[in-house]
Amino acid sequence: MISLSTLLTVLLLSTAALIQASSPTYRRLPSPRRRAELEDNWLAQRLLTVPKLLKRYGVDAWLISQREYAEDTIFRSYKPATAFYARRRTVSLFHANESSLEGHPNPVTWIDITPEVWTDLNRVLAAYDPERIAINDDPTGHIAFADGLHSGEKNAVLKALDKKWVDRFISIPLIAIEFISYRVGGEGPGGQLFWYRAMTEIVWAMIDEGFSHRVVTPGLTTTTDVEWWFREKMDHLNVTTWFHPSVTRYHAPGALQLVNYDQSIIQPGDMLHVDIGITAMNMNTDTQHLAYVARWEGEPVPDGLKEGLRLANRMQDLTLEYMREGKTGNRVLKEVQEEMKAENIKGKVYCHPIGDFGHAAGTGFVDHQEGMPVIGDLPILSRSAYSIELESEYRVDEWGVEIPFQQEEDVHWDEETQTWKWVYGRQEKFHIVKWQPMLVNQAA
Repeated sequence: MISLSTLLTVLLLSTAALIQASSPTYRRLPSPRRRAELEDNWLAQRLLTVPKLLKRYGVDAWLISQREYAEDTIFRSYKPATAFYARRRTVSLFHANESSLEGHPNPVTWIDITPEVWTDLNRVLAAYDPERIAINDDPTGHIAFADGLHSGEKNAVLKALDKKWVDRFISIPLIAIEFISYRVGGEGPGGQLFWYRAMTEIVWAMIDEGFSHRVVTPGLTTTTDVEWWFREKMDHLNVTTWFHPSVTRYHAPGALQLVNYDQSIIQPGDMLHVDIGITAMNMNTDTQHLAYVARWEGEPVPDGLKEGLRLANRMQDLTLEYMREGKTGNRVLKEVQEEMKAENIKGKVYCHPIGDFGHAAGTGFVDHQEGMPVIGDLPILSRSAYSIELESEYRVDEWGVEIPFQQEEDVHWDEETQTWKWVYGRQEKFHIVKWQPMLVNQAA
């Protein structure tokens, strides 16, 4: 039965979908207890995909072994909501739901610090007789999500298991990558996307307030002040983050300063940039927006700044156009770069998957625009979410300099339209920090 509070939240979020990016609102996330119920339900749905996932890669079992505070990287992707760390030694055997393990829990899990765990595991393997056993030991050293078997734990596994099973170990990184990427539940109030959209709207609302006269006083407020305002706002909203927000100011060379020059003090005429994300319900967001600090009441954003943002929006369009399931990140990067060149757009593209982890495995890096080995060759997965992270680089005539126009928004695959859609929206207009003459006079 849906509670009254949940029903009200659903109605509010449904209404929000109609007005979307025009008026982002602070959305109330479920209580901790309700969050745990949702997270465990999503986990149950994800675990149902394991047999098919293993069979797709010709694997009969997937073994994960870890100790308390020395967890496998993907532990957070299959732990219950009320678990925070592995306990003692936690050994999990995912299986294809066949033979002697048909109908058994998946994974079969042992929590035991004694040698008995290895005796039991050898016995289960003998009955199941898997031909190929995947382990998270990536030989390339590039994919953290498939390389979570710690050195000491690997030694313990190799020593304790019968040689017959050790000889059947194999590394297939895409098993772990697909597992952590799998989004479940659809768009309804029981699905991940529903609450992911609410989280993204919270971020938009935070930026809307943080990049306004309610938080920023030109000549007084520093970029560090705004960064910590965002952190304190997260605390108030009962969410956390996976990285400290960063706020950067850009300005014309030789621009007038209201006070003794301090690079961190926000000034009228600045362009502000924020990179911010929140964490809740075992999901992460990642967003980058721009703002303009007005020099007088009603001052429009300079045309050069607006053009830089427009070009970044065009790069977003191109990226979504070329992103298709099965293509590698390196291929998408090259195709987008070729189109940018044809349209005379200068910039960088460095998108990445997102979900259980802020920077999941795949696509590119800002300092590797030629492509990335291994990670860049991973395929686009439609059941994953992606952060479309990029920047146009444009010479602002009013300032006489080239600056980056960084944008980042999360997208999901829409089965009905067979296209990528913004989880909440994208920035097409600058946030405005309004002119505050009395406060500015005080700062002068």
